[in-house]
Amino acid sequence: MARLDPEVMIRQAGRLAGDLDEMTGPVGRTAAALVSAADWGSADSVHLVGDGDSYYAAVSAELAFRSLAGVDCAATPALGFLEYEAPWLRSRSGGGRRLVVGVSASGFTPRVVEALARAGRQGAATLAVTGVPDSPLARAADHTLPVRLAGGEPSPGIRTYQASLLALLLLAVRLGEARRHHTRDDRDAMEGEIAALRDGVARTVAGLGDACGRVAELVGDGPVVVMVGSGPALGTAQYGAAKLIEGAGVFARGQDLEEWNHVERFAGPYDMPLFVLAPPGRSHARAVEVAARATELGRRVIAVAHPRDIAVVRHAAAVLPVAAHSREEFSPLLHHLFAGILACRTGQRLGRAPFSTGLV
Repeated sequence: MARLDPEVMIRQAGRLAGDLDEMTGPVGRTAAALVSAADWGSADSVHLVGDGDSYYAAVSAELAFRSLAGVDCAATPALGFLEYEAPWLRSRSGGGRRLVVGVSASGFTPRVVEALARAGRQGAATLAVTGVPDSPLARAADHTLPVRLAGGEPSPGIRTYQASLLALLLLAVRLGEARRHHTRDDRDAMEGEIAALRDGVARTVAGLGDACGRVAELVGDGPVVVMVGSGPALGTAQYGAAKLIEGAGVFARGQDLEEWNHVERFAGPYDMPLFVLAPPGRSHARAVEVAARATELGRRVIAVAHPRDIAVVRHAAAVLPVAAHSREEFSPLLHHLFAGILACRTGQRLGRAPFSTGLV
């Protein structure tokens, strides 16, 4: 693998607002056409299957399917789905239909392809979310929701992550309309909320440059970094940890808020950096408590939050600012933005290029 320029991650982040603006309408309309043509309104459960970034996007989208579409939803890594869920798809289906969504930006992730093929043989409806419509994943699925991006370049997944996440959120909104879980007016309002995040994405990215440079000083001298969140923010925490690994070779872990408090708070070094993702929503109060507890224990807490969210910011050694608010279901579109920029600045501080520690 050729050595990548770390600045590629900054360039990718700089295109996220434009991608959101350009993709929301077309992807939403394509999702609507698929839901109608395939009669997925009768589905009572959804499995989201992916590996790596695609899996983290699925974790971040679970709540949207539950709350906005009114269906049971589970996000599962591809191997876990193949070996521990797919064998029982038909026997557990009852009277309702199951929809299995395979997510892979490249469309070539082997076990995700196998998962969709296996699900189809088990009688489930299948959908590929991919940037390559003629890929093996698309060929394995009943239908494809394409998320093509112009002007791509080799990089840890940043634009591709947002594209996959956006597609899943729009699919949840359109599925909810088909199931009469909400009205057309509600659907228009929710898609309008997503489109309106373009400005918030742009302002957040613009405000993260200096902040990520300062936080890289905290990250770069630690042997391990932990990022914590719950609900959609757990997927964001896992994604953020993955970018530090891929972009800077730093060992990082994404963990649930309560699980960190239950287990990892006992681990040293006691001044390790701890990123607390605190979007408004169901777990915000617990995020505040974890940030306070971690600070008491000597951790260097970095809050990923709106700078006026004083409840959590006052417990932080540094803040990665999120410049806008959204409903919790859509918050991953704003709260993941720090990940690539921080990975770039940390890698530069350590003299590492993306994926450099994996070269052979």
